[in-house]
Amino acid sequence: MSFHNLELNSAMLRAVKRAGYTEPTPIQTRAIPQILQGRDLIGCAQTGSGKTAAFALPILQMLDPVPGRRPVRVLVLAPTRELAAQINDEFGKFSRDSSLRSAAIYGGVGQQPQVDALKRGVDVLAATPGRLLDLMNQQFIHLNRIEYFVLDEADRMLDMGFIHDVKRVIKRLPEKRQTMLFSATMPPAVQELSRSMLIDPVKVEANPQATTVESIAQSIYFVESGNKRALLKHILRDPASERVLVFTRTKHRANNLAKQLNRARIPAEAIHGNKSQTARTRALAQFKSGRTAVLVATDIAARGLDIDAVTHVINFDLPNIPESYVHRIGRTARAGASGIAYSFCDVSERKYLPEIEALIRKPIAVVSEHPYVSAIEAPGPAATVNTPPNGKGRRRRQRSRGGRQRRSA
Repeated sequence: MSFHNLELNSAMLRAVKRAGYTEPTPIQTRAIPQILQGRDLIGCAQTGSGKTAAFALPILQMLDPVPGRRPVRVLVLAPTRELAAQINDEFGKFSRDSSLRSAAIYGGVGQQPQVDALKRGVDVLAATPGRLLDLMNQQFIHLNRIEYFVLDEADRMLDMGFIHDVKRVIKRLPEKRQTMLFSATMPPAVQELSRSMLIDPVKVEANPQATTVESIAQSIYFVESGNKRALLKHILRDPASERVLVFTRTKHRANNLAKQLNRARIPAEAIHGNKSQTARTRALAQFKSGRTAVLVATDIAARGLDIDAVTHVINFDLPNIPESYVHRIGRTARAGASGIAYSFCDVSERKYLPEIEALIRKPIAVVSEHPYVSAIEAPGPAATVNTPPNGKGRRRRQRSRGGRQRRSA
């Protein structure tokens, strides 16, 4: 399949080529023609699947420049500041040869530069709900001319408690518009929201819901809680751990862990919701450039961040919400590349493992030999892998305590 088969015009094909895209991803193949036909759309796709281009390319093709002061005609609602900024960057990249303008608005920074951009005229606006409503209440933004509305990362939006803000925004939109909803999973709350905001939508699915990218090698380390930091340092000292995203459950733990790694001469930065936008942007830029090898994050970074070449995702704390596991490990294996995901699991977290394995529809391979292996045996049958930190070890069958035979992965 080629981009030439997706009904894109010459300007968009040039933009795609300039961006270095050679062939469309599955979500792009299925969504772009439907959007160009004017259909409301539900897109189910994992992070890293190229979904931003799946809606940005057709919207830009259908959006004609207007003379005079530009009203906002495209609104993309995103759950995080980073995702809103990235969506704006994508629209800017694809519209470089046109006179169309895009902007991102989000909290955590002063509003005046954003207000100035709006006064100059913006065709495409990527926004987080809170700052959008603030600027609407101050009469800096009017949504009465919106032609295209995209709700991105809908499930994450609801997880973060933005459902009422989203509904308030939708009430201010004109009834005549084209609406697109993208979500990695489709829990009942997202399904109910989609029924209220879309008209006769077509549903396109790039991956089965709630499944992980097949090219991610997933392993679990059973470890005592007090040994997690030592195990992390052990793994990070392996040369294969080139660019590593580490997830913790709390902001405090993320800060402390980054400090501990830096003391061990492992360059690390922390990113979470209590960091200022300037600090978050700087930490992300350091990680993307390779100057920092490790980014320690809470779940705010689990969705939407477009970071190339993440070699490993490490769940320092096993998430208590199964979907969070899927979103976290989706930070590696971007756009079909391979990746490695390790999870640390202490005795208090083992209750979360069965639900995670049920969601991804397979057992996670257990690393049976490492310097900090827990003295308490993992419950139930599971896959076992005897592997060094680089994830390239050989798999073998091993008996667990009690004589039960483990199933190989």
